[in-house]
Amino acid sequence: MQNFLRKVKSIARKDPKFIVFPESDDERILKAVAKILQEKFAKPILIGDKRKIQSAYKKLKLKIDWKNLKTIDPTDKTLIKKYSEALFLLRKDKGVTEKEARTLIKDTNYFGTMMIQLGDADGMITGATHPTANSIRPVLQIIKTREKFHKVSGIFFMVLHNKPLLFADAAITIEPNSHDLRDIAIDTAETAKIFGIKPKIALLSFSTKGSAKDPLVDKVTEAVALIKDRRPDLVVDGELQVDAALVPEIAKRKCPDSPLKGAANILIFPDLQSANIAYKLVERLAKAKAIGPLLQGLKKPVNKLSRGCSWQDIVNIAAFTVCECQHAIK
Repeated sequence: MQNFLRKVKSIARKDPKFIVFPESDDERILKAVAKILQEKFAKPILIGDKRKIQSAYKKLKLKIDWKNLKTIDPTDKTLIKKYSEALFLLRKDKGVTEKEARTLIKDTNYFGTMMIQLGDADGMITGATHPTANSIRPVLQIIKTREKFHKVSGIFFMVLHNKPLLFADAAITIEPNSHDLRDIAIDTAETAKIFGIKPKIALLSFSTKGSAKDPLVDKVTEAVALIKDRRPDLVVDGELQVDAALVPEIAKRKCPDSPLKGAANILIFPDLQSANIAYKLVERLAKAKAIGPLLQGLKKPVNKLSRGCSWQDIVNIAAFTVCECQHAIK
């Protein structure tokens, strides 16, 4: 695990990006930012009153390189005017008034999202204290997806014995259809490439190659066909049970012609229930390191924290976010 994380941080360190944190009142965020400054792989921006932030760091007895820590006051009238006016122009067709835009911008998630939208930051990490809906709503409204009707999805890097597996969608899409699964799989393959992982994609089911008949199985097989049609360059197979996707000996028995040969590194789950349960089981019982969720499909990198995350989790997600920013800016 540590080798993989060191690799990610090394990539990030080559070209650090400005990452904004809207939740500066959370102790975990402050501890994470202190560590990020120490490791020098990102340029963190904290939204909040600088005096309160300084006081909080003093209580935590953490040494901070204030020359390299940027703080932004969300009550700054010049910035409120700048961001609320831009927000109004973006959302007026949806019925948002200038007054409503000024109210919305008081929410630090909207404030941080507008920083990214206007190029004042490269990426954002939020959700330590805010529910998913509150964290993601501004992003979907302002930054939006890369393509019209494209779904945002959430992935977890599951690092077990220093081997990373990508689980998707484990955060956003509750009941994806076959077209959603296609997009999730393709997005996850592109995410894997950012981190030097050659994607080998398994679309999971309770069936392997027709061992069961059900509309839920049909959804997965249709998604595989859609992926192959759009991206014939990708190594993908399904429908597969998880043992056939991950264990070569079982793959030989259940699906001997599979191009994955039981060596999948991307697992696409048929629904959010199974994905969420699976990643937490692997994390808790197999002691894998879960990093995420990282959000895919957006025009600019924004990542959502779990409210149960540790400050070390935030440090790790920050490194991944910087790598995504490097890729997005190219």
